[in-house]
Amino acid sequence: MIHFVLLIACAVAIYLSCEWFVNAVEWLGERLNVGKMAVGTILAAFGTALPESVVTLVAVTTGATDEAKDIGVGAAMGGPLALSTIAYGVTGAMLMLKRRRERIAAGPGATPAGARTEEALGSPADMKRLAKDQKWFLPIFAVKVALGLVAFAFKPVLGLLFFAAYAVYFWREIRGGDDEDEGPDLEPLKFQPKAASPSTWAVAAQTALTLVVIFFASQLFVKQLDAIGPMLGLSAAVTALLLSPVATELPEIMNAVIWVRQGKTQLALANISGAMMIQATVPSGLGLLFTRWDFDAALLWSGLITMAAIVYLLVTMRGHRLTPARLTVAAGFYVVFALGLIPILA
Repeated sequence: MIHFVLLIACAVAIYLSCEWFVNAVEWLGERLNVGKMAVGTILAAFGTALPESVVTLVAVTTGATDEAKDIGVGAAMGGPLALSTIAYGVTGAMLMLKRRRERIAAGPGATPAGARTEEALGSPADMKRLAKDQKWFLPIFAVKVALGLVAFAFKPVLGLLFFAAYAVYFWREIRGGDDEDEGPDLEPLKFQPKAASPSTWAVAAQTALTLVVIFFASQLFVKQLDAIGPMLGLSAAVTALLLSPVATELPEIMNAVIWVRQGKTQLALANISGAMMIQATVPSGLGLLFTRWDFDAALLWSGLITMAAIVYLLVTMRGHRLTPARLTVAAGFYVVFALGLIPILA
């Protein structure tokens, strides 16, 4: 019973910390004079992905056996899978719910039933920008999966190329210029709610403190899942491949939910795509440098499903057909992954 109570308590702590974190990181972006979308793709994504990257680093560098180090490989594959399916799916569901509530509040004669939920998520320019992130991610991830299927002497050195790829992406995003404002103005900093322009130290302190809480609450959340899994009759492998990735990506999912609630849809989507770029490069580079980077059937299956989900999203974005309903469909790829995992682990 205590594990279920701690699980709920950790989820609440992560959500509240993320609410304070997105509040701080928007002000941090204003202080650093970066574009609106870079707040999501770089600052927020880096902050929430950093704890997971640290966990991967510890696993691959301190693991006593190859099996222990392979935990880091699983994390490097599970993160992008959860983000490209669950995170986008949850965001789509929240958008559908938000638009439905707006339609009800506007009255029966305001818009035709279902019209708002079928509107595309942004202008053609917005979709082009989001598609560009997916086009960055897909080839990098495909190379990452391909390297898990071959063995050669200098493969570990290729890990450095993944760090270089993220450095180029980082530079592109930071120098991407100003973006159009989206949604409401910045809310007052929670550390200084009465200040029209908060102190830089308060912005930095709120950002750092919320990241610390997110890190420890996320780790405790994962530990509770590890304990609850066997109680539900799930094997350690199923828990590691199905539940743990969702848990480790919970901060990114919470950030997206909060930004959708605030009417900042593009920031929500940018946060997910930015976190995916980190997950495709930094943990992969660490895995290549310090492990065998040798995929089994389960890891290969997770890679194929991730690429299938991204191709689906890329096609809908490039055709300017990405609606909340179609975004929600991304979660179905995770269901396909779970069903396909059954015969693999049997």
